Amino acid sequence: MKSLRARVTALLVVAILLVLVLATAVFLLVSGRPRPLLEQAATASQLALVLKMVESGADALAGPDIVSEAPPEGMADPFASRMLTEALGRLGVARAVTVVSEFGPGTSREGAPPSVGPPDEERRARLALVHLKDGRWLKFPIEQYLFPPPPAIPYGVLGWFALVALGVTAVVAVAVQRLLRPLALIEQAVDQVGVDGSLPQLAETGSTEVRAAARTINLLSHRLKMAMDSRMRIVAAAAHDLRTPLTRLRLRAEFIEDEEERERWFNDLAELDHIADSAIRLVREEVSGTPDEDVSLDEVVKAVVRETGQSGLAADLVEMCPLIVAGKPLSLKRAIRNLIVNAATHGRGARVYLRAGAGCALLLIEDDGPGIPEHLMAQVFEPFFRTDPARQVTIPGAGLGLAIAHEIIQRHGGKLVLANKPSGGLIQRVELPAVAEPEDMPDRDAL
Repeated sequence: MKSLRARVTALLVVAILLVLVLATAVFLLVSGRPRPLLEQAATASQLALVLKMVESGADALAGPDIVSEAPPEGMADPFASRMLTEALGRLGVARAVTVVSEFGPGTSREGAPPSVGPPDEERRARLALVHLKDGRWLKFPIEQYLFPPPPAIPYGVLGWFALVALGVTAVVAVAVQRLLRPLALIEQAVDQVGVDGSLPQLAETGSTEVRAAARTINLLSHRLKMAMDSRMRIVAAAAHDLRTPLTRLRLRAEFIEDEEERERWFNDLAELDHIADSAIRLVREEVSGTPDEDVSLDEVVKAVVRETGQSGLAADLVEMCPLIVAGKPLSLKRAIRNLIVNAATHGRGARVYLRAGAGCALLLIEDDGPGIPEHLMAQVFEPFFRTDPARQVTIPGAGLGLAIAHEIIQRHGGKLVLANKPSGGLIQRVELPAVAEPEDMPDRDAL
């Protein structure tokens, strides 16, 4: 019971049932039959009076229904006998009383005494028997409920509470669901966050609280989108404006007489130009809105590996599987190129594997480099991140390759995970949703 809805529902149901149980108990206590002790005292007083009159010689009370020569047959009740004897003792009459259930119509010796009131003709006659001084027996009828039997299981009460519990649970569940609708809207909005981080627009309908929650989420979505667009515009403007002073510096570098110094200037300017170009590409990837199309991922990987080898970097295609994914061909090629070039540059060569996973295309890129320290793994996809700042001198790059690749892959509904190999080196794992498995793909020669 971890959800707030379940907890609130359970709390309300338990509270209502507890109040119902207490109210029922108080009602039964107040409106129930008279207390047995008072009834027993009244019965004992009547029995003492009749006993006194019979033993004083009142012939009118000596009939066969009151006095008999022998005690009637019946089932003795020791508990009732003891209670009534004690009640007589409290009145100053020290006589032993035996309470029996005399067998009547509709009963048998083996039958158990009824616990609730059957029709009068089927009830057992409960009699209080007192042995008189002349040897006869006084038979005094008493009420059935005066000494009640042990209570039976109250199935009726249990059924009543079960019915009430079901009804209360249903009503409370519906009420809680309506009350927690604003929280459900927030959960729905979070679940529908797009790959670009944007929140969905919610319909502002329903109760006042629901409309307020939807309006707040829509306002948050609008402000978040404006903030992201503003950030992208700032980055793009800064990268674009950087090109003008770079051009002026390049022109001035042409007039440097020292050839070695001029070459160093050109290298630094080329790196700055690459940084500006990478920043603009990153912005384009975040704001791109072109529709997706079916892309032969294996053809893209082959082309990138071939181009990487032609540029003088070591990249080997170890395993290949024909797969089709949905996306933008140029963006996917840029992301894969960044990953393979990263492995070939920093890892002393790249080994590429393309496999079919469970409903996805699995691209693995391994290298034999130093890997990435574990404490820096959480930062590898940040723009301008470098594991070793010294690489800015020895190895060209802007530190945006992984950031751009990660952004592209996420926008295609995929995942990019980096992990160090136990034997040394880095594994770059890319998962992209596959449109067609190898056996489902059409024959390319027929296309």
